[in-house]
Amino acid sequence: MDLYKAIYQRKSVRSYLDKDVPDPILTKILEAARMAPSASNRQEWRFVVVRDPKHREQLADAAYGQQFVAQAPVVIVCCAETTEHVMRCHQLCYPIDVAIAVDHITLCATAEGLGCCWIGAFDPQRVQHILDIPPEIKVVTLLPLGYPQDPSQVSKNRLPLEKIVQYETWS
Repeated sequence: MDLYKAIYQRKSVRSYLDKDVPDPILTKILEAARMAPSASNRQEWRFVVVRDPKHREQLADAAYGQQFVAQAPVVIVCCAETTEHVMRCHQLCYPIDVAIAVDHITLCATAEGLGCCWIGAFDPQRVQHILDIPPEIKVVTLLPLGYPQDPSQVSKNRLPLEKIVQYETWS
């Protein structure tokens, strides 16, 4: 799929078919995350791929009962092994770098006919406990992944460029 088509077709999927994600496709998607840029090439992102139904159920509970997390055949738990390095612009590297890698995943998933949903509502300590993630590893987001029950496109309500872009100066 063309990159621009994937950008326009990407949507948050909260209902999945009972169909496994083939290993070659999952590997291709994870490779796309691995190729993401990162601050000073630190590559702090780490991923836990969860297929076990029991673990997915526990992750859904840790995500405050969002049952579609358990319904997805795969949940990618997106983490960071970090020194909490701060860039010169005063921003932590790891949340931005993980976000870039996750965006690569979401677009590649769309290109492969899959869907996912970026989950920010979860208890990170519970996720760490469920998956034996060491305390020094930051859990950034959960990403359920699978074939959408409804593959149709959605219209996106986005602000016009004139509202979000300034040229040369803010005014």
